[in-house]
Amino acid sequence: MQEWTKSPSAPQQIGVLLFDGFSNHCLANTVEPLRAANTLAGRKLYDWQFIALESGPVTSSSGLQVAPHRPLQTASGDMLMVMPSYGFRAHGGWRTLSGLRSADQRFKVLAGLDTGSWLLAQAGLLDGHRATIHWEELTGFTERFPDVEAHRERYVIDRNRITCSGAMAAFDLVLHLIARDQGQALALEVSQLFMTRDSARSHAGGAGATSGYVNKALALMQEHLEIPLPVSEIANRVGRSQKALSVRMQSELGAGPAQVYRRLRLNLARKLVAETDLSIGEVALRAGYEDPSALTRAFKAEFGVTPRALRTS
Repeated sequence: MQEWTKSPSAPQQIGVLLFDGFSNHCLANTVEPLRAANTLAGRKLYDWQFIALESGPVTSSSGLQVAPHRPLQTASGDMLMVMPSYGFRAHGGWRTLSGLRSADQRFKVLAGLDTGSWLLAQAGLLDGHRATIHWEELTGFTERFPDVEAHRERYVIDRNRITCSGAMAAFDLVLHLIARDQGQALALEVSQLFMTRDSARSHAGGAGATSGYVNKALALMQEHLEIPLPVSEIANRVGRSQKALSVRMQSELGAGPAQVYRRLRLNLARKLVAETDLSIGEVALRAGYEDPSALTRAFKAEFGVTPRALRTS
């Protein structure tokens, strides 16, 4: 069962190793959900740095230049995300491979995103592990690295190795990591922010995908925040009994329908409090509460601060 919320922890230190030809799309789908998690949590949960083999700028496949924060040989942290993307075979020289082997001693987890799996495998860092890669390269990957158990999955988590098949899958992976490390409540907020409805994607190595009717229930909740529907009505509309919906949602999200629905409504209230000058009474109505006092009690219980205090701060 997924945990709905988790206790605060120290920021995770993440290094993103870029090579010339990296994908802007993959990079954005990796760091933007982390940035959103920090913003929504109101504190730094993730701290990332851009890393390169050398100190000069790295140029993406579309010409965007990124100035790295530090070279690979001085970097360390909780996770190193290797992101070569296009032209990855040209980066498989001794300097890259020895740098990755050395980094394995300084990072707790190594992750190959897009075609980064190829470089990790070439360095011998995926031997005996399950892994995936961009599906266009999967056949060649399987033939080239017989000691790696290759799978056609969006992402694979196997012990201290993570591999991911492409830019869209990178978003799924990061959302899963947020849910695993920070709780499903925050992952759901990040998903809402990026307007993703269906997270039921194929993957291996951890829970995180939701069933079709749970996604339909979430969509119904999102569409009826101002005038909330009874949970029994939501269950009826998705073609399940209330008990079946409750059991499945508890199993997949770590919370029942009522708790999830309340969080969605309070997320809206928090956004309106922070970003508009609507009165607390109007915010309460838009979030499905009959009066400001009811909203304030629920808001403080969920976020540890009253709406007025949040707005003042």
